[in-house]
Formats: sequence, C-alpha cells, structure tokens
Amino acid sequence: MEYYNYLKSLHLIFVITWFAGLFYIVRLFVYQIEAADKPSPEKEILQKQYKIMTYRLWYIITWPSAVLASIFAFWMLFFTDLGQAWLKMPWMHVKLGFVFALYLYHAKCQQIFNQLQNDEVKYTNTFMRLWNEGATIILFAVVFLVILKNAVNWIYGVIGIFLFSILIMLGFKFYKRIREKK
Repeated sequence: MEYYNYLKSLHLIFVITWFAGLFYIVRLFVYQIEAADKPSPEKEILQKQYKIMTYRLWYIITWPSAVLASIFAFWMLFFTDLGQAWLKMPWMHVKLGFVFALYLYHAKCQQIFNQLQNDEVKYTNTFMRLWNEGATIILFAVVFLVILKNAVNWIYGVIGIFLFSILIMLGFKFYKRIREKK
C-alpha cells in the first residue's frame, strides 16, 4: 500500500503542475492576443516575449506534467490492486470521462499555441478568458468525484457543474463590464 501512496503522491504533484500550466498558458494567450493590437514597436517586443514565455511554459512545465501525471495514473490504475478495483467503480468511469475532456482541452490549447507562435490570431481575448474557465470546470468535477466517490448523485453532480459554469459566465460578464467602465 505504501508503494501505491508514492504513486498517488507523484500523480497529484504532476496533476497540480499540469493544471497550473493550463491555467497560465491561456492567460498568456490573452496577453498575446492583446499585444497584437498594440502599436509598433511595443507590439513586436511584447509578442516576442510572450512567445518565449509560452514556449517555455508549454514544453518545460505543462507537457511534461501532463505526460508524467498520465504515466503515474496508468501505473496506479493498471498495476496495483486498488487501482484495478477502482476501475470497476462507476465514479471512476465518470472521472476518466472528465480526464478525456482534459486531454481534449489540452489538445485545443496546443492548437492555439501553434497558431499564436505563427502570429495567427484566430480568437478574441474575450474567448480566451472564457476558454480559461474550461480547465476550472474540469478540475472541480474531478476533485469532487475523487473525494466523494460513491456519495455523488450523478444527476445532482451534473446539474451542479452546469450551475457552476453559469456562475463563472455571469462573473466573467460582470468583470467585463467593470473593465469596460475604466
């Protein structure tokens, strides 16, 4: 069991750094998009710096953390007795669905990263601010599933996630109005 706890600890460490990278990379995307509207030479200076920052964050922190979190998760699930028992539980199936959504979110961030590295601005800073909440929603869902396990009523859980998403959207709109007044 102690062996399992080491795997779980390493998994959690890399999940935390993976999410930190995802939260920060999208914030840097916002700044890159806003820099594209600046006058020269400020635009070029900012874009160059943001490209360096996003590159380092993405390939030195976020991607390695995603890979290592996944390796330790697979190790726990498929090579320990407890992990194999959890694979038979409904809450784990739902959690793995959210993990799949996280991989899709990560893949979309990779696509946006590639576009911005090539000076292709296809999204607004408003879209990016909303996009940043995707990882937050996934994080909340996964944490509640892991902590509550069988105590979760799936219908109420899904309704709760949607209500949480609506609250995030309302908060974003409120914050946008405050920013526009300044």
